[in-house]
Amino acid sequence: MSTLGRGSVTSVPTPIEQRFPRPSVMGVVNVTPDSFSDGGVHLRTEDAVAAGRRMVDEGAVLVDVGGESTRPGAAPVSAEEELRRIAPVLEGLAGLPVSVDTAKAEVARAALDLGAVMVNDVTALRADPELAGVVADSDAYLCLMHMQGEPRTMQLDPRYDDVVSEVAGFLEERLRFAVDSGVAEERICLDPGIGFGKTVEHNLELLRRLDAIAALGRPVLVGISRKSTLGKLAGDPDATTGTTAASVAAAVLAFERGASILRVHDVREHVEALAVAAAL
Repeated sequence: MSTLGRGSVTSVPTPIEQRFPRPSVMGVVNVTPDSFSDGGVHLRTEDAVAAGRRMVDEGAVLVDVGGESTRPGAAPVSAEEELRRIAPVLEGLAGLPVSVDTAKAEVARAALDLGAVMVNDVTALRADPELAGVVADSDAYLCLMHMQGEPRTMQLDPRYDDVVSEVAGFLEERLRFAVDSGVAEERICLDPGIGFGKTVEHNLELLRRLDAIAALGRPVLVGISRKSTLGKLAGDPDATTGTTAASVAAAVLAFERGASILRVHDVREHVEALAVAAAL
């Protein structure tokens, strides 16, 4: 297996589906004061590092470290602030499989130099024109996500004629852009962006018809963990988060419909449930 990191390009990259076979669990460590579920929980470096190490011990194949909240209504932060938050965490997680949740080339480059193996971009290479080149010049894996609008306004009034076909079309176009920019297709996964510019019904339709996203031929990453859709489905119309139980149920069903990687907050519960689902 190749050593991942900026500047270590290999001629035969390890396909993402071999490195992270179905079903794989990605743990979430948000080093932010304002993320929707765990904002402030991992703001101290030592807490974030301990959480990441625990997630790997519990079976996570990746720890997704983010320094900028993308919850609905979130304000952007500078690259300098984002790096100030995540760099010491990445250093503390050295040697473990880490993904960096960023849309900034400067942040991604530094994270890859610190050992990150994936760039998880919620803007699908639209926010920073230099990010595609940073990924292409490295051995990093890449996740391209669909988002209608941007975090500050994405949940104000999301509309689609056919949410599944529109999300699939967008992801197909961004996949083509990434490959044309030099990123090996074998290192790319796709995320339909549950909760990113979508209503509860949009989210449900995407999960019901997830096979249409999988049909694009790339592994599908789904992040439904603790999202407000789950709380609303459980009976609270004003919910801002969902429970672990609801998250696990949604993850198992997403796996059955073709998801390869599940991005979650509660790793052990998801790993155990998905192991049973895979065995059945």
